[in-house]
Order: sequence, then C-alpha cells, then structure tokens
Amino acid sequence: MKPLNILIAEDGRSQRELLRDFLKDQGHEITEANHGRIALEKIKGGYFDLLLLDLKMPELDGLQVLEEVKRINPEIDAVMITAYGTIDTAVRALKAGAADFITKPIELEELLIKINRISEHRTLLKENKILREELREKGLQADQIVYQSAVMDEVINLAGRIARSNATVLIQGESGTGKELVARLIHTLSPRSDQPIIVVNCAALPETLLESELFGHEKGAFTGATQKRIGRFEEADGGTLLLDEIGDLSATVQVKLLRFLQQREFQRVGGNQTLRSDVRIISASNQNLQEKVIQGLFREDLYYRLNVVAVAVPPLRSRKEDLSLLIEHFIKKYTVENNKEIMGVSAEARDLLLKYNYPGNVRELENIIERAVVITRSSMITKKDLPFIEAPADSHGEEMSGHKPLREAVEELEHRIILRALAEAENNQSKAADLIGISERMLRYKLKKYRLK
Repeated sequence: MKPLNILIAEDGRSQRELLRDFLKDQGHEITEANHGRIALEKIKGGYFDLLLLDLKMPELDGLQVLEEVKRINPEIDAVMITAYGTIDTAVRALKAGAADFITKPIELEELLIKINRISEHRTLLKENKILREELREKGLQADQIVYQSAVMDEVINLAGRIARSNATVLIQGESGTGKELVARLIHTLSPRSDQPIIVVNCAALPETLLESELFGHEKGAFTGATQKRIGRFEEADGGTLLLDEIGDLSATVQVKLLRFLQQREFQRVGGNQTLRSDVRIISASNQNLQEKVIQGLFREDLYYRLNVVAVAVPPLRSRKEDLSLLIEHFIKKYTVENNKEIMGVSAEARDLLLKYNYPGNVRELENIIERAVVITRSSMITKKDLPFIEAPADSHGEEMSGHKPLREAVEELEHRIILRALAEAENNQSKAADLIGISERMLRYKLKKYRLK
C-alpha cells in the first residue's frame, strides 16, 4: 500500500500519540495538530493525502475544520473521529465531505482498513487519469467511455493494467453492458494497438461457417468453397481477436480453439498445413461459463485457458450514478445525428429514466434516447416521448436489500437524494441545494466527489 501524508488533528495528547506511532509503523508520513486552527494552518502550508479529524476540539470543531479544508483543497480525504457513534453524526460527517468516520475507542485495525481503502481509491483515481491521457494520445476520445461510478473506475483501471500484458482475457457481463468497448480499450492501450482488433460474434454463425470464419478454409474443403479463404486468426496476426459470445462455441470449434491456445497453431478447414499466428485472444460472454462447464456444455480446460484474467462488467442497474452522464451523452449524440435542437430532458422524464432498471443495460438506454430524440416534437424530451418504459412505483425509495456497511448505505442514500434533487430542479444547482438543505458550495463538492456532471 502506498504511504500517505497524514495530518492527525486531535486535542487529546495520548490519543494523538497513539495514532502517530501506529501509523508511522505502517510507513505513513505523520503531522500532528492539537486543535482545529493549527490543523488549518498546516493544511494551507503543506500537502496532505488524508486528514484524521476529531469531531470535538476547542475553538473549531471537526465539522467546521472539514468544511474549511474542503474549500482549501477538495481532494484531501478525511476520516472523522467521534465518540458519538450515531447515524446522525455519521450523516453530518459524510455530508460535510468526510470519506469515512470511526468511533472512539478507536480499533486500530479497523482504522487501518479504512486508510488502506482510501489509499487504494486515491491510487485508482490517479491511474485512471493517466489512462485517459493515454487514450487521448492514441486517438480514443474520452466521450467514448462514459462513466463516473466507482465500480466502473475499477473496471477501467483493471483493463488498463491488463492491456500491457499478452494475457488471455475473459470479459463477462449481461448483454448491452459494453463488453466490446472494454475489449477495444484493452487493445487500444496495448503494445498491439497499431495492429487490428477483429471481432467475431460466435453466436451469429452456424458451426461449419464459424470454423471457416475463424481458421479459414482451403479450396474445395466443402460445398461452395470455390477458393481458399484466410481466417480471422491469420487476419488478426500481431493484433487482437475478440471472440464475442464465446459460450456458444460448438464442441468441435472448442477443441480447435483449445489447441491454438495451447500451441499457438491451427489448420484451415480442409487443409493439412500447420499455421501459426501471434494473436491475443479476448473472449466475451453474457452467459455463466462456469455453469456451462458443470453442465458439460463447455470444456473445463478451455475455460481456464480463456479465463487467465477475468473482467466483470456490471449491469447498468448497479451503477445508476452513471445514468445522468449517459443520458446527456446520448442526447448530444443523436441530436447531432438527426440534425435536431434538443436542450435536454424534463424533470418528469428524467425521473422516469432514473427509476427504470434497464434490463437491456446501456444498449437499451441508448435505444430509448435515440427514439425519444427522433419522435419528440419539442426542444425538450418529455414523459410523452418515453411511452415504452415504465419505472417501479418508487425505485429511489426502495428498501436497500441486505446489510451494508454504514458508510456505503449513507453514501447510497445521499447519492439518490442528490440525483432526485437535481432532477426536480432540472439541474439548477442552487434550487437542488435548497431542496436538500445544504449550501450550493457543498453541493458542488458532492457533485465532484461522486463525479456527477
């Protein structure tokens, strides 16, 4: 774990020294402050990754200090320390911009887990910023990868780390989640980016044609084979071959693919010549391949060859914080394509779009927005333009299933409240802030924290 520059703001000397000694032993750089004003002076005069901040301090309490810190540098993370472990205290701390909170008496191992999680997140954000710069340099526009959720941050970060290797990759996720886009991202960031990426949909062709499509065939190999055909493995030599819907491969093609992955050799259909190809295999599936292995429908040895590195692309319903950005992206795209002037989405229509669960994922959302852009008669997409979707009675107010850590539950609730307020205020930040009872400055901080635009 990367060491952090940590400022401990705690008026209790014994508590402060205990934290200092423990965190120094973990390799972190520690600075101390025994009350709020000194903490602010040190923040103004130095660089810190993390602030450990006691809620109850003389002169300025922890919440007052935190609000000022966020004005000075919103990128500093903070963990609030409090002896008052109530939900109300947690909500106040998180609303003020704390990344987390911990109650006294402090369990040092629990604190370490929280600090490590913050360190991982900071590293993730930094790496993803570098990835975006690389994508821009390679000509892949940033708006081709539209997300702002933490879960997609992790997917993109993993894709960037995978890209540098030659490892075989298995991308799994529901239909319409963007598996091909992730595969193209991996290829674009790889040393193979100057060679082609070729996509084959394994579910779109019958077995005989798929085998020929992948490996090629010799003249006379079967009826209709009037001339030799070069297959996709040869065409993708030096580049990447994406095998989409890999779970639909027949037993015969599975055997030939396994041989290639083991020996990097193959033969054209009807041929005897052994050929080689330097191609990286990325496969994608919306099916559970492990279940198909158990059912005897997919070879176990092939599954493990394909699944050297796995990437799971989440469904849209589990990353709804991406919805607003995706909606605006698709409105802009199809407004230009259809030569129309559409300003946005009405509050009622936006609420409907945010509540819908999208069984078809991003692809379904894109289709909905394209259709709405085409059929609307006004400069604003309204609920009348969305007759083909229905939202649950109140998905924003639905009871959260299962047990979650308090921080996650509070963040999820806060996120929903902000999204709903923005929808009701038609993206007017002043009105949205008034609706939920916080300052416009704090709302702007929250928008930045959750990467909402």
